[in-house]
Amino acid sequence: MLDEPLETKKFILEIGTKADRLDKILAKLLPDYSRSRVQDWIECGHVSVNGKSPNESKVRQIVGPLDEIEVCIQPDEHTKAFQPEQIDFQVLEESQEWIVIGKPAGLVTHPGAGNWSGTLLNGLLFKFPELSYVPRAGIVHRLDKDTSGILVVARTEAAQLDFVKQLQSRTMGRSYIAIVSGCTSDSGSITDDIGRDPRNPIKMASTKQSNPIAPKEARTHFTTLSHAEFDGKNLSLLLCKLETGRTHQIRVHLSSINHPLLGDSLYGGPDLKNFSNLRQMLHAYKLEFNDPKDGNRLAFTCEIEKDMREVMNNIFGEVEIKL
Repeated sequence: MLDEPLETKKFILEIGTKADRLDKILAKLLPDYSRSRVQDWIECGHVSVNGKSPNESKVRQIVGPLDEIEVCIQPDEHTKAFQPEQIDFQVLEESQEWIVIGKPAGLVTHPGAGNWSGTLLNGLLFKFPELSYVPRAGIVHRLDKDTSGILVVARTEAAQLDFVKQLQSRTMGRSYIAIVSGCTSDSGSITDDIGRDPRNPIKMASTKQSNPIAPKEARTHFTTLSHAEFDGKNLSLLLCKLETGRTHQIRVHLSSINHPLLGDSLYGGPDLKNFSNLRQMLHAYKLEFNDPKDGNRLAFTCEIEKDMREVMNNIFGEVEIKL
């Protein structure tokens, strides 16, 4: 059950330990958990010192040499709201710190309004039960429901914090393959800020298009891989690289320069007569990050899904993606 403790850990502080606050000492003894999580456990009665009732333990109480500390490791409160479900997704690579996932199109990444089950998070909890003890089941970044491709999941809270810092410092590399309307230039960068569309709550908008709510800096770089005419339309195949990671960023940015994604009806993308039920043609192809364990730079790719590959081959022929 998710509301049961993962395990009980017992520590006897060494003679040379410098006396300090209980929460500070435990944060050092449990590096895979944030200090705020440890403080919550103490305040909720999941930590005892020298065999006393857990309810007597205080965050600021001083502990030192030879004190005995017992901790009942608790699952993350946010994750407890969700249940494990058997969901189909690829595990491309894994280590003790992370799991690299291939998400199929049509799968929601994280539960939310209208999608409280059947998500990637539910599948992660089923396949990797230990993720119930990591906030958001270790999810670091998301892909839109109809975007396929690669993402990384943290296996420990420490790794998750490391990945978040990489995203904030823009050292995590994310490359996408996109099919768009029109004939694009050889390369370009789009730097308009992105925020919530004031006229449609389910859409985002760039400052070039309107006056979005709470706009944030957004940067997308693209390189054109191929041009073609198909079904009476000019189309382009792009490699897009994210410098930031705003909601719908690639979709909004490409739409703002009049090159919306093929099949993306929300942002004005066209359909094709030859293909029914066309989803937005966007695939997260490559992911790069520094391993939280040793700092080594790692890179992974995820094969383009069958439906998008079929569209690509029909429009552009056999295209080899080289990054």
